[in-house]
Amino acid sequence: MFRWIFFFLFIAVVEVYAFQAFKTVTKTKWILMAYQVISLAAVLYIFYQFSQFDRRVGQNSRTLFTLGLLLLLFIPKLLLTGFMLMEDVYRVFSGFITYFMGDIQNRDFLPERRRFVSQVALVVAAIPFTSLLYGMTKGKYNFRVLKQTLFFEDLPDDFDGFTITQISDVHSGSFDDPEKIEYAVHLINQHKTDMMVFTGDIVNTHATEMHPWIDTFNKIENHEYGKYAVLGNHDYGEYIDWPSQQAKDENFEAIKALYGQIGFDLLLNQHTKIKKGNSEIALVGVENWGKNFKQAGDLAKASEGLSAQDFKILMSHDPSHWEYEVKNHEKHFQLTLSGHTHGLQFGIEIPGLVRWSPVQYVYKQWAGLYENVGRYIYVNRGLGFHAYPGRVGIWPEITVFELKKREKVA
Repeated sequence: MFRWIFFFLFIAVVEVYAFQAFKTVTKTKWILMAYQVISLAAVLYIFYQFSQFDRRVGQNSRTLFTLGLLLLLFIPKLLLTGFMLMEDVYRVFSGFITYFMGDIQNRDFLPERRRFVSQVALVVAAIPFTSLLYGMTKGKYNFRVLKQTLFFEDLPDDFDGFTITQISDVHSGSFDDPEKIEYAVHLINQHKTDMMVFTGDIVNTHATEMHPWIDTFNKIENHEYGKYAVLGNHDYGEYIDWPSQQAKDENFEAIKALYGQIGFDLLLNQHTKIKKGNSEIALVGVENWGKNFKQAGDLAKASEGLSAQDFKILMSHDPSHWEYEVKNHEKHFQLTLSGHTHGLQFGIEIPGLVRWSPVQYVYKQWAGLYENVGRYIYVNRGLGFHAYPGRVGIWPEITVFELKKREKVA
């Protein structure tokens, strides 16, 4: 009860301060009235939708929109509140000075709000508002093909120049634009790599979420050395209340079957040998293993029979697996391909200058390439989106790798 009281008080404070910013900038009654009506309607809609959330269903298009609306409205208003609070600190301090030390004839305790401060606050708040709005309308399908060349001294000679396409975190239950998904498949097919991998999370929860998209993903062309996949944390149906364990198990089996229905071989704590010429490499696939999520991955089982000298590519959905089990493993996994983080779908990436997202405070490896004593992990930013129905600064990704042989240093 106290938690809800605190929450409502917090929302009330934010709304009052945000309104103060508008009221300081304009005195036009119809604008202020329209702002109040829209804000009240949005708050009531958000509260109603959250009260109707059904844990037996989980995330759907309505909950995606509701969360997007919540972020779209309240992140800018939180910024406005911050500016107004800072101004109030100044006003109180200034009021003390004026009241106790100023002109005895002019003892108004609090000076009026300054229009300039509210104008600056509104301009600053407009930045996340427009960014989040763009992310929900355009950014979520702003697909990028990122190319990465990786060098290894122990890469077998026949694999010098071998190419791999990676996708991850499709979250098909969030899609709402068939034309955009067709375009993503077109981008995948453009690059005609030797092999393709899919590092998990084909759905949000239910296998049926993928059914409208099976024909589209079946348009991904065959790759000479195969298409392989592993499971992600959302593929286990862990985040809703099921009517029975049997229903959950049936959904899980249906999700595993989905990968085959779109032409991918699903590796479940196992490996396969990729042969080219007189050489071979091992492609190792583990089930999900996350520091804070389901730990079904069994690296020992998946790599049974492999040695430290074998060249290995590991598919493991959650990059925390690399941090806690893989990067210093005695079998020396040369390359790990992961996903999971989505880069939080929000951040700033300017190559060579800045790369930031709040998710970096949770995951040491959250987007792109990382290295530890000659062992690499690449964290794909994901093809789809989840929770927030958009992307800002961290765009949906298709990755194309080229493996190159590096000459040993004498």
